[in-house]
Amino acid sequence: MLVDLEEDALWEYRSQQHEPEDFDSFWAETLAASAQFPLNVRFARVDARLTNINVYDFSFAGFDGQTVRGWLLVPTGSDQLLPTTVKFVGYGGGRGHILENLVWPSAGFAHVVMDTRGQGGVRRIGATPDTSIAGPSTPGFMTRGIDSPFNYYYRRLIVDAVRCVAATRELPMVDTSRIAAVGRSQGGGLALAVAGLDPELGALVSQVPFLCDMSRATRITNDAPYSEIVQFLATYRSDSPRVLEVLSYFDGVNFASRAQAPAWFSAGLMDSTCPPSTVFGAFHRYGGEKDMMIWKYNGHEGGDFDDEQRALDALNERFGPGQR
Repeated sequence: MLVDLEEDALWEYRSQQHEPEDFDSFWAETLAASAQFPLNVRFARVDARLTNINVYDFSFAGFDGQTVRGWLLVPTGSDQLLPTTVKFVGYGGGRGHILENLVWPSAGFAHVVMDTRGQGGVRRIGATPDTSIAGPSTPGFMTRGIDSPFNYYYRRLIVDAVRCVAATRELPMVDTSRIAAVGRSQGGGLALAVAGLDPELGALVSQVPFLCDMSRATRITNDAPYSEIVQFLATYRSDSPRVLEVLSYFDGVNFASRAQAPAWFSAGLMDSTCPPSTVFGAFHRYGGEKDMMIWKYNGHEGGDFDDEQRALDALNERFGPGQR
């Protein structure tokens, strides 16, 4: 069933998400602090028994110079610089198994998959630890370090994502003018944050994105991961103004207004995990060329493989292997 606004109302909806006055300076200072550390990009060949794709164990220095792992997959036999997708993964997932990531390199793209610090224990294997900040939190990641935007978990993860794209630019097979950030759910929220913080990004694919219009999300869905915030505030009842203020520094709505890369969004009208109005809140604020696909009878799976085909078609048309 529908869990949020009707489709016509979604096109009219505008987010009331608060934007901190120091949003830009907070992120400028945060990125400058990590920029003091060299990216230290490394990639080592892995024998994956694939005949048309070369696979590499990829790593770079993320937040505070800490090593972040990932995969790099490259189609064999190309003698030109390649368009490239940088993928961020969903909540609870890590970089996963090599065989989960074959679509983009099979289509002629170099493909980077970033591991998600501290995640990967539930599904899709992770390989990067998180140096967490002490403090009370609910199980999960949504309230880890929620006492301050400087301590919050997603500050570290978003810096990792921005630096992953920067590290990708240093790879010898990558065409730096044709890099897209792609992701679903949490991955879509991270890709959107990158688009708001990296003015050189070539394109964005943000499918059923998480981390958008979070104040609204905590009031209209009982599903995890947003329920982690609700559970926290049900215990720390007087802390909601502070918690919502911290979250505003990491909200996709605020990143969207600063982004300029061409973007493809999607939303499921029956999505109770990332309710469609929260996705539209970011979409309507997005500063660049944009397109929205609505999946009327789908939940958080969105368009699933049809979403992937749409992304593949869009990026091939925009700057695919045949485009120069």
